[in-house]
This record gives sequence, structure tokens and C-alpha cells, in this order.
Amino acid sequence: MMFLKKLFPVNLNQLIKFVNGSILYDSLPGLELSYAFASDLMSDALRWYKENMILITGLATIQTIRTAELAGISCIVIARGKKVTDDMMELSVESHISIVTSPMSVFEISGKLYQNGIKPLY
Repeated sequence: MMFLKKLFPVNLNQLIKFVNGSILYDSLPGLELSYAFASDLMSDALRWYKENMILITGLATIQTIRTAELAGISCIVIARGKKVTDDMMELSVESHISIVTSPMSVFEISGKLYQNGIKPLY
């Protein structure tokens, strides 16, 4: 018998506990995030639009922020302890996109969020 996991939206404070992360910028305190998508290919992220979505990636570049802006992504989790540049931070503030960093791998972050009720985009 298959059990469907119930959706439990999380805020950034809950998210960082799940992924042993740090909030670098919280664009909308209290925003509840319900869906996640993991990719290092920004062209894949552009295929979908879903509000309150998390992008999990190891790609720490300005293009990640630009892609999130175009795709309506609310939060980016930068994996593997990658460093976020000042330019990335500036653009995330301008674009109202939250930034979280985590030492975990993309795979591990995805699993932790799924375990805690975040739904995959597809």
C-alpha cells in the first residue's frame, strides 16, 4: 500500500534546521515554502513556474539569481558550502529572493526537505 506524504509548508527558520543551513537573506519573513526543485542546469529551472518554490543548487553564480527571478522562485538553497558573492546578494535583495546556504549535498538537501513535507515540483 502506498502512502501519500502530506504537504507541510515550511518557513526559512524551519528550512535551515532541516539542512543545517544559514539564512543569508530572508526576502519575505514568514513566507511558507511548499515545493522544491533541484538542478544545476538553470535552463531546467526556467521550464517551471510555481509560487513559494525552493531551488536547490550547487551553482553559486549571478545566473542562478537571474534564473530564479525569471522563474518566480522564492528561495534558493546553495548546496555544498558554496560561497555566495556580493553581486549575488545584491541581486537577491533587489529581486526579493531568499538565499540559504548549506554544507549538505543537493541530494541530501532534497531528501531532508522531502522527509519534512516539501513536495517535489513534478
